Amino acid sequence: MKKLFSFFVVALMTITASAQSAWGDLNNDGEVNTSDVTVLYNIIFGTAVDNSDQIKNLDFTTGNVSFTMVYVRGGTYTMGATTEQGSYAEDREKPAHNETISDLWIGETEVTQALWKAVMGSNPSNDRGDNHPVECVSWNDCQTFVNKLNNLLADQLPEGRQFRLPTEAEWEYAARGGYRSRHYKYSGSNDIGSVAWCNDPTSDSSIHDVKTKSGNELGIYDMSGNVYEWCQDNWREDYNATTYDEARCVYRGGCWFNAPNYCRVSYRNKSTKGSSGNYLGLRIAL
Repeated sequence: MKKLFSFFVVALMTITASAQSAWGDLNNDGEVNTSDVTVLYNIIFGTAVDNSDQIKNLDFTTGNVSFTMVYVRGGTYTMGATTEQGSYAEDREKPAHNETISDLWIGETEVTQALWKAVMGSNPSNDRGDNHPVECVSWNDCQTFVNKLNNLLADQLPEGRQFRLPTEAEWEYAARGGYRSRHYKYSGSNDIGSVAWCNDPTSDSSIHDVKTKSGNELGIYDMSGNVYEWCQDNWREDYNATTYDEARCVYRGGCWFNAPNYCRVSYRNKSTKGSSGNYLGLRIAL
């Protein structure tokens, strides 16, 4: 039955594509093609057609701490205030526009306090716990961390790759579920309580261990809630702006004391590169 349904969908989308219609463009890449069949199949049957990306995940160990980098297949998506983000979307999230992302790896979880201690030798966090996300780290601190991590794991890195902060566009693409996106408001669900630690009756307004809520479509955790995550980019006021604030950088994802609105996948905020607080952490990319 599933095979018959898939054949029908492929045929229907092929006809639609030949008619140059936008109907059926489920992954927002501007085309109707077999990638959209994967997304539709996943939506209806709740399973993935192609699990081959999972074998491309990378595992690393430094000291006695291991962590996983999730492979994110590149693609084109609509970034910013898309319709599911609702009336809460702010001018800083506009205009919605297409972004093309190359293949990358991104942390399965936020950087934990255990990993930070293994690399840096100390723990700046206010709310201690080895499996809690590290917090009270500035953008500048994050640059020091990734540089040290690159030195420690130089012999384990894929050729031409180094650990770094994700760009803002990469971060949002991963938070939305990449090419498998189901176009949720939050990272992995429209139900905030299932995916995020935040200030909401269905959740708990405090920091928790990573990976204790459900992951998103790519198997990435806590991209909504727990702690905000620094991105590499300097701040600009909106996506039409051509000037950047060299003193401030972007952070994403909402945090433990935020209302759900601030945990949406398109929400963005900023702070100075030297700022830190018990709501600011990071997730690394390759």
